[in-house]
Amino acid sequence: MIDLYYWPTPNGHKITMFLEETGTPYKIHPVNIGKGDQFKPEFLSFSPNNRMPAIIDQAPTDGGEPVKIFESGAILMYLAEKTGQFMPQDLRKRFDVIQWLMWQMGGLGPMAGQNHHFSVYAPEKLPYAIIRYVNETNRLYGVLNKRLADREFVAGDYSIADMAAYPWIVPYERQGQKLEDFPHLKRWFEAIRARPATVRAYEQGPKINPNPTISTDEQKKVLFGQTAAVVKA
Repeated sequence: MIDLYYWPTPNGHKITMFLEETGTPYKIHPVNIGKGDQFKPEFLSFSPNNRMPAIIDQAPTDGGEPVKIFESGAILMYLAEKTGQFMPQDLRKRFDVIQWLMWQMGGLGPMAGQNHHFSVYAPEKLPYAIIRYVNETNRLYGVLNKRLADREFVAGDYSIADMAAYPWIVPYERQGQKLEDFPHLKRWFEAIRARPATVRAYEQGPKINPNPTISTDEQKKVLFGQTAAVVKA
């Protein structure tokens, strides 16, 4: 059983997509990031960056103590190794998946996240910041579109690299992007959206958080106003 500490955000959806694809048993433990659940000591004990998702594998393959992992990319790699799925064994193909996973973790996710922040949540609309991150998101869409011009999925076969990137494309309108400008990306996006496991994964969101809007000053303070004080021992 995988204990999944989750909230329906792009990074949270990555993990439910994988678990649904593989039929791995899991139990969701909601981490309400608008209320500050991510700063509770019990959560910080295994997710020290005060971010979800995180997992605890109660039945690791070595038969030892439960395995605790934070960071969505690391979780995907762990689950792929545990199940033997969505990560090739061939050396070159394996690192093709890993490098595109790192591309999402270091590029698409952070840049789209800043795009969301300055375009939607920032109390002051700063044109320079908005243009900067909308343009960088656009560039990254272009990179992904080019990559998909001659292959069905990011690394050939469907893999954790696709599961990592897809949830960050879902809010493309909020990011100021048009899928019609990226035909190969659009084809890829629609193919993943139609997968039954993707549908099941995204059905978890409204069950956990039926009102996903971040609207109050208190919610914004919790999400965007923290310093090192929240993680001091």
